[in-house]
Amino acid sequence: MSANGRPPLWAIVGTIVFTALVPGSVVGLGPYLLTHWVVAPPLLDTVATRVAGVLLLVASAPLFTSFVARFVVEGHGTPAPVAPTRHLVVGGPFRWTRNPGYIAVLGMIVGQALLLGSAPVLVYGAVVALAFQLFVVFYEEPTLRRTFGAEFDRYCGTVPRWIPRRPRSG
Repeated sequence: MSANGRPPLWAIVGTIVFTALVPGSVVGLGPYLLTHWVVAPPLLDTVATRVAGVLLLVASAPLFTSFVARFVVEGHGTPAPVAPTRHLVVGGPFRWTRNPGYIAVLGMIVGQALLLGSAPVLVYGAVVALAFQLFVVFYEEPTLRRTFGAEFDRYCGTVPRWIPRRPRSG
């Protein structure tokens, strides 16, 4: 924190830049290149899939916003591996899943696929999900374990990696 008790300016600016470049590209550019945001006939020939897409987009946006805000306010850093948090982030949506940002991004991708009627965007979402899994297991979690040690191990023991649930006490 800065001397005035606010998050450091570098964390705010770094998070904005990272969000625009990385998740912005994955959520915006990827689906755009696949669809040019042209609406196709609904998947499963039902308007309900479009409604589900809108609901996923609406639910995912505040989840993502809370995720990036937590990195700045609670962690005193950014989601970018080159400027990580100084503190383990465990509040807000991190109480229910260790990866709310990835879940929000996937929700926005699948939401677009359903809204636009795009099977290629659904496939893209599956590829992104696999990339997230590999990144989390082989880079992110080992790095957090080295950085935060027993604190991260305790957190992993009470909060699931992907499927949100109420944390166990302990």
